Amino acid sequence: MHIAPAHKAFDVYETTLADYRDRKITNEGAVRFAFQTLLTTLAPTRWNLIAEQTMPSGIRVDGVIKDGYNLTRGYWEAKDSSDDLDEEIRKKTAKGYPLVNMIFEDTRRAVLYQNRQPVMDVPLADRKQLAALLGQFFSYEEPDIVAFERAVDEFKGQIPDLAAGLKQTIHREREQTNRRFITAFNDFAQTCRTSIDPNIADAALEEMLVQHLLTERLFRTIFNNPDFTKRNVIAAEIEKVIDALASRSFSRPEFLAALDRYYRPIEEAAKGITDWSEKQTFLNTVYERFFQGFSTRQADTHGVVYTPQEIVDFMVSSVEEVLQSEFGTTLAAPDVAILDPATGTGNFIVNIMRRITDPIALKRKYTSALFANEIMLLPYYIACMNIEHEYYVRTEAYEPFEGLCFADTLDMAQSPQLGLFSEQNTARVQREKDAPITVIIGNPPYNVGQKNENDNNKNRRYAVIDKRISETYVKDSHATLQTKIYDAYVKFFRWATDRLQGRDGIVCLISNNSFAHKNSFDGMRKHLLQD
Repeated sequence: MHIAPAHKAFDVYETTLADYRDRKITNEGAVRFAFQTLLTTLAPTRWNLIAEQTMPSGIRVDGVIKDGYNLTRGYWEAKDSSDDLDEEIRKKTAKGYPLVNMIFEDTRRAVLYQNRQPVMDVPLADRKQLAALLGQFFSYEEPDIVAFERAVDEFKGQIPDLAAGLKQTIHREREQTNRRFITAFNDFAQTCRTSIDPNIADAALEEMLVQHLLTERLFRTIFNNPDFTKRNVIAAEIEKVIDALASRSFSRPEFLAALDRYYRPIEEAAKGITDWSEKQTFLNTVYERFFQGFSTRQADTHGVVYTPQEIVDFMVSSVEEVLQSEFGTTLAAPDVAILDPATGTGNFIVNIMRRITDPIALKRKYTSALFANEIMLLPYYIACMNIEHEYYVRTEAYEPFEGLCFADTLDMAQSPQLGLFSEQNTARVQREKDAPITVIIGNPPYNVGQKNENDNNKNRRYAVIDKRISETYVKDSHATLQTKIYDAYVKFFRWATDRLQGRDGIVCLISNNSFAHKNSFDGMRKHLLQD
């Protein structure tokens, strides 16, 4: 990584240190901020510096650099000008500080250690040498990380071929009278058409089986959850179909063994991540790369986007503030029922749970007043594990999250509603439909149609929601072109307003800003004002 000595970050760094000197500020707690800002500014995209990080060994370092997968790329330790930097390095080395890729600095010198050896020692006043040191620091890659990144890229590249091979096996077993598999697949198809989409094609069902087969091992190993496929009501249903597939000619152990060269580096990289939320980010990122190789068409249709934690935190904080200022209540109150209609990997629900400090209130909320829906298989799996783990950490007791439904939120407006995937899932959906929802929060999909109009990959129509849009937003609009008013995120606003069913409440959804100023959304603006 090349860093230009003329970068403005160095101007800021030098100006800040000069200001400290002028004001006779020399203590480490203050002066280290200058170097911390320098590292944060120059780090590669999606890399972050986490200050005051305590490692599993108990050693606390001033900063840890994490990449987009939450893998550690380097460490930083600051001292002030009154310290003897060489002596401080000796002390830290004796304590077992990680010298794999670590910068020690004292506002005058910076020493870079890599592979437990000093490789650069430069005066911080020399921009050229400092830029070179930082470039070498950010460029360093441990062999395990190199293997991991290679495995992820190769896995992404091989996914189309792996998926095609699995689909051929599925087709063969359906065509060559594997009666057990044919029966199981047909039952599965009927269940999905009842609970997800009456027009869902066999190819989409096959993709669900393939996704499960390709990723189920990672869920078990990364999250150390060997009972996942037994505990999760949807995974258990899919396992029945795969067991039938394996009853004759498909060997699941042989298939997974052939993928060891992809799985092992990913699993090894995850071993170094002990914090659950960091594991969540790790698997989210691996999953995004997986989906890029697996099904861009499905990602296009569902508008697959994962919400940064900072935005989740801001939205939940905003809802809490409005609950207090407008309604005199809180997220923890028993009569505040909360629904995330497009939960993805469960970040909003987890954030809400972390704000409920009283164990009794948390149990009450978890079991009766938190609800979430997800229609895509892999994020549904991750959401289930994330939410249930958060509850386990807080209570030291495992309890399934009965508020999570594998269902299409917009389809739940349809009536009548038939059985949804399994008895347990049907019961969950009915319980959610009966709940007096107070808060609807989340990040719904938003795409009018598709990125490539030649893909024949149109968004699904929803008779009830589309009719409600037609008789409200469209009816009261003066625009002639109304295509964009049927964007998925608009459907979620219409659904959410109706879902409150005349009660006062809060809708907090991420959207683009078209509805605020585009002519075609004038009817929507009118009804948002009225509602």
